[in-house]
Amino acid sequence: MYRVDLNSDLGESFGRYALGMDDKVIPLISSANVACGYHASDPVVMEKTVSLARDAGVRVGAHPGFPDLMGFGRRNMSVTPGEAKAYVLYQLGALYGFCKACGTELQHVKPHGALYNMAAKDYQLSRAICEGIREFDPQLIVLALSGGQLAKAAMDMGLPVAQEVFADRGYEEDGTLVDRRKEGAMITDEEEAISRVARMVKERRVTAVTGKDIAIRADSVCVHGDGAKALAFVEKIRQAFDREGIEICPLASLDL
Repeated sequence: MYRVDLNSDLGESFGRYALGMDDKVIPLISSANVACGYHASDPVVMEKTVSLARDAGVRVGAHPGFPDLMGFGRRNMSVTPGEAKAYVLYQLGALYGFCKACGTELQHVKPHGALYNMAAKDYQLSRAICEGIREFDPQLIVLALSGGQLAKAAMDMGLPVAQEVFADRGYEEDGTLVDRRKEGAMITDEEEAISRVARMVKERRVTAVTGKDIAIRADSVCVHGDGAKALAFVEKIRQAFDREGIEICPLASLDL
């Protein structure tokens, strides 16, 4: 039996602006990455999202990003390691407050957007992120791009690490995600995406955008909850995993 976590980036609404179908997606996943107020979300949304996850028995993780609400955290920023560490600590503290009030625990940390992508390639930035996590709680699991620098830094610093793959994203030969502005960045065919992700879990291989097969490790699969077909896609992935003998379980129960 293969075992894998199924995660989704959630709680990304803001004020009167609603994004995603959190109430419908949360019951279908095992780990929720909850926005912490920098790239998206606000206190009311954070409280609601944590409560929804708790009630569904879904584990909660922090999803810290750059302080770039207008750009949804997807624009690269030039920051020092000290600044990156402080940003992460600030956002962890914010989400932890709601977890404590709701009677649930933080399970993991997954950087968002540009912070995630930059950390995948930048070891020093990754170490700064991990320093913030370690000082806050060294038991928190770092959810990082498979084979990336964040995963390496977390391992080097003795933090528990889960390596993540994406069901609907294209990969470069070096294991990084294809830039969203480039052709091949998104896998739009649902059946292709499901076939690819099942192979990533069972064979630890994926076909890069160049056509070359590369090695990959899938402790957790990310499914996006904000697309028009997101709900149906998550349901199809669950059905496919059941057929393939892949058990869905939260990060904390995996042998990392």
